[in-house]
Amino acid sequence: MATCRGIDVSAYQGTQDWAAHKRAGVVFAFAKASEGQSTHDPKFATHITGIIKAGLVPGAYHFAWPNQSAAKEAANYIAAVKPYAGRGFTHWLDLERYSDGRNYSGRTATQIRAYVTTWIGAVQAAFPGQRVGVYTSASDLAAGHVPAGVPLWYPAYPGTRVDTYAEAEAAAQPRPSGRTPLIWQFTSDPDGPARIDQSIAYMSAPAFRAWAAGEPTTKETDDMDPIDVWAYKGKNEKQDAYAYLRGTNAAVKALTAQVGALTATVSKLAQGGGLDAAEIKAAAEAGAQAALDKLADALKEG
Repeated sequence: MATCRGIDVSAYQGTQDWAAHKRAGVVFAFAKASEGQSTHDPKFATHITGIIKAGLVPGAYHFAWPNQSAAKEAANYIAAVKPYAGRGFTHWLDLERYSDGRNYSGRTATQIRAYVTTWIGAVQAAFPGQRVGVYTSASDLAAGHVPAGVPLWYPAYPGTRVDTYAEAEAAAQPRPSGRTPLIWQFTSDPDGPARIDQSIAYMSAPAFRAWAAGEPTTKETDDMDPIDVWAYKGKNEKQDAYAYLRGTNAAVKALTAQVGALTATVSKLAQGGGLDAAEIKAAAEAGAQAALDKLADALKEG
């Protein structure tokens, strides 16, 4: 399975040589931005500026307090990352219980899930088209704290058995509670002097960059209605949208072929004639092409 490598940092890490990280094969890097309703990480600006300058896929995360206001916490995070969050920037809610439970105290599983949903919605509204996911544990997933379909960054530490990138890449992909994480943080205490959390994403580096930029993956486009794929690209990218539709969206091609074939068949039958096998095949091909040509004209004009 294709993978790419990443790290994450917070105030606990000093200034990094991000160019050196990139030369070593790191593709993405995430930095802590905020926590709760008002706290900002004091090293976030330094970390994220370096990450972006080095050309890594950037991201930021917010440490959650589900027993506080999700709207206020989202606003705190948004204010922290807004100067840096351009296209290709990824956003993560760090949903993990303190050992003493103080950030989960007094909340049911249903309430925590509602907090997560509200936080994600607010961040998506603030940064349209940008990816928003959740960093969370097996216990949170088992408790139903994270809605389905949310990109997952999953921490699980096998110890010295898996504490290098090569070992993580050779290991089986985790599937907590039947979910498929996009990213696996496989160590929080890596071998060597760096002592930086390490992760792998289950995409190649080019695919991960495209995903972070808001381009739908193959699975996403397979699941989309054709008009959703068009809307996804935006009206300022009409030709790219049409190319994406025609080249990768099986739903469009299948639908236009069916409609074209039916139209041609009905027309011939209405004239009182019969159809042999070759005529049916030709009608289908011609009808499909005509439908695609009409779609292209509509996109150009729209």
